Amino acid sequence: MYFAGGMKYYIIAGEASGDLHGSNLIKEIKKLDDVADVRCWGGDLMQQAGAHLVKHYRDLAFMGFAEVVKNLGTILKNLRFCKKDILQFQPDALILIDYPGFNLRIAKWAKQQGLKVIYYISPQVWAWKENRVKEMKKNIDKMIVIIPFEKEYFKNKWNWDVEYVGHPLVEEIDGYQLAAVGRQPAARNSPLTILPSQIVALLPGSRKQEIAKKLPIMLEVSKFFPGCQFIIAEAPSVEDEFYQNFAKPYSNVSAVKNQTYNLLSQAKAALVTSGTATLETALFGVPEVVCYKGSTISYQIAKRVIRVKYISMVNLIMDRLVVKELIQNDLTVENLKHELHELLTNETLIRDLKTDYAELKKILSEGGNASAKAARSIIHFLSE
Repeated sequence: MYFAGGMKYYIIAGEASGDLHGSNLIKEIKKLDDVADVRCWGGDLMQQAGAHLVKHYRDLAFMGFAEVVKNLGTILKNLRFCKKDILQFQPDALILIDYPGFNLRIAKWAKQQGLKVIYYISPQVWAWKENRVKEMKKNIDKMIVIIPFEKEYFKNKWNWDVEYVGHPLVEEIDGYQLAAVGRQPAARNSPLTILPSQIVALLPGSRKQEIAKKLPIMLEVSKFFPGCQFIIAEAPSVEDEFYQNFAKPYSNVSAVKNQTYNLLSQAKAALVTSGTATLETALFGVPEVVCYKGSTISYQIAKRVIRVKYISMVNLIMDRLVVKELIQNDLTVENLKHELHELLTNETLIRDLKTDYAELKKILSEGGNASAKAARSIIHFLSE
């Protein structure tokens, strides 16, 4: 096998977690192909990893059925622009990271153009829209998955051989914790320099719509725990003022930006929006309650079409209820207050959670270093 290097890669990620995983993939690609030319849709992390950033994910993030319909014009305009940009760049490979509503449309078009289409981090078709898989098989040349049960799912149900590489969050968090020993302390004006007896981390998501739905409920709970410091992990793409408008009335609430892992490494408990953050929190060993609340229309539609038992990745991967989920009407101040009290005081619950978290990490580590493995797999595929 001969690999000349200097390949051109066009990578599309549409949200914060995709930006993180995309940045690590770019770093690993560049170790193997140091003159790789990478153009991307993503965020600050992918840009810092050496990619030319075409469009930031903050301009792409529309969440829920109603919100997508409302912003359809913008989405279609982005699709047209993306296709034109890809054609001008003429990449050796198009690498799509999750973000299915957009990326599956691009995959179909790219296949028609004769481009090599690689999908890293599969859309969660096992949860809903399973009928997408037939098109995916036709349009995707290589599928790389990061959730253990997906390899078996695609093989058994769809006769599609996909590659499982492990979950990239494992090495991300292991690397953070390994480096923590020699790391400088948080900035002097950061609330993380003043350590109260108990820190409660608030992770309300990365999009304004979801933050506005969940953060007010999380903040109201702070009134019942005056001995705790509630710290909001701000999304890098959302301005500070947006959070301040919600947080002003609460005396024991503060916020940090670009310090989520620092926050989780010191938190006693966490209130977390469903998504990647539930896994990050678990891998840090922090007892958590998962919070979800969407618009009424979006939720009613989702309830009818989504066929999974759980909404958090922790519970889905473990295939049982490990962390409590408060969904839609169950996400109330009273319910959240009760669950947080349990997370802070119930020693049996805390011990059981830690045991389950250790098992979860073992499952996610089985594939090896996910980002490095994915990069090797992509380069091997392009060399064939």
